Amino acid sequence: MGRKHGKDHGAGPTRAIEALTAAGVPFTVHEYEHDPVARAFGEETVEKLGIDPTQAFKTLMVRLEPTGEFVVACVPALAHLSMKLIAKAAGAKSAAMADPALAQRRTGYVVGGISPLGQTTPHRLFIDSSCLDHETIIVSGGRRGLSVELSPLELVDLTDAEVTDLAAQS
Repeated sequence: MGRKHGKDHGAGPTRAIEALTAAGVPFTVHEYEHDPVARAFGEETVEKLGIDPTQAFKTLMVRLEPTGEFVVACVPALAHLSMKLIAKAAGAKSAAMADPALAQRRTGYVVGGISPLGQTTPHRLFIDSSCLDHETIIVSGGRRGLSVELSPLELVDLTDAEVTDLAAQS
């Protein structure tokens, strides 16, 4: 079977799955039919997979000021990323969401399918500390409708992530 090259739109392993496989990290793949009109990707994952919303994490990219560095944050799917907390964790003055087209170019994944694993350009990764409340968490597997479940400790180890409080308190 031939492999698709370029953008990950179809079947076959994504760079995220290839990274997990190469590292020998145990993981479980969860797939669902992505609704093309859905824009709340984290919520869609929770709903379609019927999982605990605190166990599913979405991956977001932010730009730090004044350095202009881009970093990636994983927070629970239904939570909001606190710009104040991510800036503090990354040692920056402030942070703002990255432009979606730029996030796609920098990670090599489409918005709604951005994985903390296997990005084309490596970025510092920060994961909300609530990940440690779970034996396993679910993150994007590299395309919409594809998620991977793995130990948060394995994810931290594999990506050299920093675990810290990131979710905005409502």
